[in-house]
Amino acid sequence: MAAGIRLIGTHKGQSIMNAQTPKTPTSSVSTGGIFSAASLQFLKQLAQNNSREWFKAHQDEYENSVRTPALRFIEQMQPSILALSPKLTAVPKKVGGSLMRPQRDSRFSKDKTPYKTNVGIQFRHFQGKDVHAPGLYLHIAEEGCFIAAGIWHPESKALNAIRRCIDENPNAYQKALKALQSQGFIMDGDSLSRPPKGYDKTHPLLQELKRKDFIAVKNIDFEELCKPGSVNFCAEQFQHCSQLMAYLCFALELDF
Repeated sequence: MAAGIRLIGTHKGQSIMNAQTPKTPTSSVSTGGIFSAASLQFLKQLAQNNSREWFKAHQDEYENSVRTPALRFIEQMQPSILALSPKLTAVPKKVGGSLMRPQRDSRFSKDKTPYKTNVGIQFRHFQGKDVHAPGLYLHIAEEGCFIAAGIWHPESKALNAIRRCIDENPNAYQKALKALQSQGFIMDGDSLSRPPKGYDKTHPLLQELKRKDFIAVKNIDFEELCKPGSVNFCAEQFQHCSQLMAYLCFALELDF
């Protein structure tokens, strides 16, 4: 993938920025695998014993096989994330960093199990306050692992801004999609059943405008995260998403 990204078009009286993406550095990245079979085994056992009592009794296993490797992964990803964009964050903290907490928010769910049975790691934009900010994401679970990039469930103001940008600057968005598709990513997430307000059903990018999530997803084998060079592998996959990230940040008037 080329180091430079050129987005062409206009939006709100401005020219879309030319985003220069530095090449991913390798000198400071560890070549050892980060996760192990024990990480997935813990998640499997948690799914079968999802209670606070069980989790407390197996806290050491969680720390050793899940949280510690995840924090190490985040730390080793820092140079690559900052090279992709200095506006993205990679924070290896147990609480309040890039590692999403294991506790579920079950207040509005019929499922009252207390813990997530996956590991979620998000490198989000520093101006974003929560998981709804543009960002890069790694998902680890027994039922499947994937790498993702984009924005999930944006609030209505942000959603409208993205749709307006796609309408006004379709070429740059289509180039971003083409770059993703060439590397095995697909756009995923929720969509409206009808055209959004203000857009005609004959719009050439109607399916994109109907999206409520703008997320590119690529399934990966868990074994890739256990191999030497796993950090470099993930950094390369995230690099393929740089055009989409630059486009979404432009639409939301965020630096990238």
